[in-house]
Amino acid sequence: MALLGKGVLAIWNGITETGEAEFIRWHIREHIPERVGLPGFLRGRRYIAHEGNPKYFNFYETETPQTLQSPAYRARLDAPTPWTQAVVREFRDTSRTICEVVASLGTGEGAWVETIRFGRADDPEILHRGVVSLIKDIAAEDGIVGVHFLRGVNGQGSVPTVESKLRGQPDVTCEWILLVEAATKGSVDALRIGVCSDEAIHRLSSGATAERGTYLLQYALTHAEIGRTG
Repeated sequence: MALLGKGVLAIWNGITETGEAEFIRWHIREHIPERVGLPGFLRGRRYIAHEGNPKYFNFYETETPQTLQSPAYRARLDAPTPWTQAVVREFRDTSRTICEVVASLGTGEGAWVETIRFGRADDPEILHRGVVSLIKDIAAEDGIVGVHFLRGVNGQGSVPTVESKLRGQPDVTCEWILLVEAATKGSVDALRIGVCSDEAIHRLSSGATAERGTYLLQYALTHAEIGRTG
């Protein structure tokens, strides 16, 4: 479906083998509910890699990109819970980008997502126009339920937080991100040999690197669900 807001926090992370089970418990029982409960946060989702690295992809939909630089959110980043402190120390190869939504098409939610991370392009405007044109073709393909084009916000992460320091190495950021939601793995496979093939992506990238992965949805939570009882 179309994204719920105009901002996205896109995160890829690996996790140590010893920390993985606790990461999954923490993410569902504390971290995603904590984040999605903040003002301006609309939905959080976590996916696991079928093909691609790092192993986990997470993203949060927010009212605006500024939500992700708000005092309320910054306060959480500077006061991580003891459980967060323990788990985040086990993160590896973290990519974390505050994004604005350039375009978002679709109806419903898909179990699968194809992620494409673009590095710095020689001509960002050519990349922008090319991807905006391509997403209409992608959205028309069978089994595709959502296509989202995101642009990284300049100047993010310039001031370290308590939480970011726990990860032990600077986070990678992306210039541009393309997310394609699909109902089935077969729909993703068809894209990879069709309108969204490696060759098609490289033609658009204008000198940019393009790293892709296929991920399966594990968990999603909306702001409206916070605090509900059975």
